[in-house]
Amino acid sequence: MEIRRLKITGLVQGVGYRYGMTRQARQLGIAGWVRNLADGSVEATIAGQPEAIAAIIHWARRGPSRARVDHIAVELDEGSFAGFEARPDA
Repeated sequence: MEIRRLKITGLVQGVGYRYGMTRQARQLGIAGWVRNLADGSVEATIAGQPEAIAAIIHWARRGPSRARVDHIAVELDEGSFAGFEARPDA
């Protein structure tokens, strides 16, 4: 299992990004969470099989149709998660 922390910047709040990522993650069997940050970016921690992690990162680079992703930072992370959730804004 791989665990990654993502920080996505661009037009990613107010466009359904968190809910789209939640839907995609659940379809792919990924655990973790996603939330909006005060600086206008979106942060997520994702845990799953390497193929699923690659698929959700690919989705995250595009996001939902109304989003504009300028940059995505991916780094190693750790933790234990059951399911995937959209968390409140941080």
